[in-house]
Amino acid sequence: MSRTPARRVVATAGHVDHGKTTLINALTGMQPDRWAEEHRRGLTIDLGFAWTTLADDTHLSFVDVPGHQRFLANTLAGLGPAPVVCFVVAADEGWQAQSADHRDAIAALGITGGVLVITRTDRAPDRVDAVVAQARAELAGTGLAQAPAVAVCAPTGAGLAALRRTLTAVLAQAPPPPAVDRLRLWVDRAFTLAGAGTVVTGTLAAGELGHGDEVVLHGARGAHPVAVRSLHSCGQPHRRLGPVSRVGVNLRGVDAAQVHRGDALLTAAAWPLTEILDVRRTSGVPHPSAPQHLMVHVGTAAVPARLRPLDDDHARITLARPLPLIVGDPLVLRHPGSPRLLGGARVLDVEPPPLRRRGAARQRAATLAALPPDGDVAAEVIRRGAVTPAHLRRLGLPVGAAPPAGVHAVRRWWVGAADYRRWCAMLVDAVEHRHQRDPVGAGLSRGAAVDVVGLPEPGLLDALITDTGLVQRDGRLWAPGHERDLGAAAAGITAVQARLAGAPFAAPEAPELAALHVGPRELAAAERAGRLLRLDDAVVVLPTAPALAMRTLSRLEQPFTVSAARRALNTTRRVALPLLAHLDARGWTRRVDATHREVVRPGSSTRHDPVRA
Repeated sequence: MSRTPARRVVATAGHVDHGKTTLINALTGMQPDRWAEEHRRGLTIDLGFAWTTLADDTHLSFVDVPGHQRFLANTLAGLGPAPVVCFVVAADEGWQAQSADHRDAIAALGITGGVLVITRTDRAPDRVDAVVAQARAELAGTGLAQAPAVAVCAPTGAGLAALRRTLTAVLAQAPPPPAVDRLRLWVDRAFTLAGAGTVVTGTLAAGELGHGDEVVLHGARGAHPVAVRSLHSCGQPHRRLGPVSRVGVNLRGVDAAQVHRGDALLTAAAWPLTEILDVRRTSGVPHPSAPQHLMVHVGTAAVPARLRPLDDDHARITLARPLPLIVGDPLVLRHPGSPRLLGGARVLDVEPPPLRRRGAARQRAATLAALPPDGDVAAEVIRRGAVTPAHLRRLGLPVGAAPPAGVHAVRRWWVGAADYRRWCAMLVDAVEHRHQRDPVGAGLSRGAAVDVVGLPEPGLLDALITDTGLVQRDGRLWAPGHERDLGAAAAGITAVQARLAGAPFAAPEAPELAALHVGPRELAAAERAGRLLRLDDAVVVLPTAPALAMRTLSRLEQPFTVSAARRALNTTRRVALPLLAHLDARGWTRRVDATHREVVRPGSSTRHDPVRA
């Protein structure tokens, strides 16, 4: 069986005019500079793209970035999604100012894979070892500190074969892309292609994209549904592509003028869109030393933001527009008025709590300091009270199949175990208190129960009811047995039952009920307890009365009138009318016309006849 060739993406990095573009041209035979201005000036201004195939059949795409300080924003857009870099230093000039800028960007992004390439060796062959040593010293503390070094001369081809072998080895050892089932493709280019329409390009670092997929284009102007018409990579069409690939996506449903660098193609409803995030500094100046207003670079996006330091290493960032970010995403912080980098940060929380109370910022800093880099699932559950595992995964937290220690799975939610025990106790106390205060009143309503307990998710109430053994009826809650407890009204209700036992259809009048201290609330409680049946607000009978009435009515000549029913039941119209209405509602009798009813026999239709009624 043939093996599917691997796909990899490598970005360049290094000082301006140290030969990055010349190196890519020599490796691929392609000129990555795309603009006439770049060719005229001999200077890379924007991102360039080229590709080649390595000896092990790996399809390797290059993203060539500008080296000049003035185009650092473009550089960051190229480096942002790239997992591996070729860090270029010229043998004749050695380490320079923009070398440091690119090193700081790589450190901020957390890039750990790469190759140190010493170029222009023909100009200073005796300086190669010294420049390698200098570069390694400057790269100390970054992921490239121990990167293999290769010396090349691109114009003559010297060292290119060794560089190809080194790239093959480095890419083979690179960690695999994250196994995720959601797409996030940061857009670095958008243009119109004759006969095809809108095309966007980007580095697909995670997720998959296929022909016909329905996705969402998210940008500064909001989100728009789009469809994938076709896919290309390295100049070839593909039905489906996965990470890590350079992709060109032909989109249906959007004009190229509506798409900008920094937009993202996303799986619909799969990413949190956030404007407020808590971060941890990974490099650069302490947060209190940074300006309040700055630029945040992530993926290919560059967004103005406001920084609120919480301590030296933790801060809250408010973005000028929402971005699809998750826990662990790397950010580059840049000075707003210059290309100077301030450092890097990692996202710790994309749905942080508000900081309203005095001392909240200090307390939040302490909480963030205790978090591991990829977040703490148990702490997040406890902070929120209740959350679904699916939502935790959406935020980028490492969610396993089972809840962590201290967390319970309750139906579709995860909740803190201590919180759940507390909620159960609070619910039982609230129900007991309600009954003690008003024994014959209705039980605690579901809405009141949610409010009293302070449940973060109303749907948790059913689980609490089950686990506490409470009784639920008609949206009300009682402790077991309380729904039948009549308190001081028990004697009066017993007297009413005794009266009706001898004359089932001689419902007591209001004065008689009042003399027994039985009012509407007591009657409602007796009905809940199954001891009486209210036909309407003024008529009460035993629960067995409807069945007793049917025995008598079924012996009458059918159909029968209200008067005939009243006489047969030995009662009054006050009782007969609501009793017959009750029987109609249960489908035991039905109206034949304006004055007659009949008993519904087993197997007969119970549908109302509108012609005869």
